[in-house]
Amino acid sequence: MWGGLGLALVLCLLPGGGTESQGSSARCKEPPEWQIEEISPMQNTRSSVTVVALLQANLRVKLENEGLVNISYMVVNHQGIHSQLKIHTLKEKVSENIIVYQQDENQTDVWTTLNGNKDDFLIYDRCGRLVYHLGLPYSFLTFPYVEESIKIAYCEYKCGNCSYMVLS
Repeated sequence: MWGGLGLALVLCLLPGGGTESQGSSARCKEPPEWQIEEISPMQNTRSSVTVVALLQANLRVKLENEGLVNISYMVVNHQGIHSQLKIHTLKEKVSENIIVYQQDENQTDVWTTLNGNKDDFLIYDRCGRLVYHLGLPYSFLTFPYVEESIKIAYCEYKCGNCSYMVLS
């Protein structure tokens, strides 16, 4: 099961390095503008924690069962022709609740725009500010880092107050 996920992650966006490797300059700031064809996936994500990555459905379901709802998940497939040819395989491996975007090779590369690499996870708070940018080895789903990062973005105020925060 994890081997298949690893193969799927090879095809996907998940930009580079742990938050520490990004320096403090990107953390708690809104992402740069990026589009897939005419769609701006981050535009309508305010009020929900957003994970730009490939997550196996069981992690999404586990978090929902723990009460962490209203989380948006998305995958941005690599821009290269080989990845474009494998998009159907990728979509088959991803839950129907996770949107998969395919970049057009004539557009600006989203991975570059987000300073990302293969297998990275970008986790944004409800106000669209980057809370974590996890790269290998922290993005392996066998480790707790991705799940814990989502929980922190969901439950804590890492980047300060947000008008979309849920009061408990």
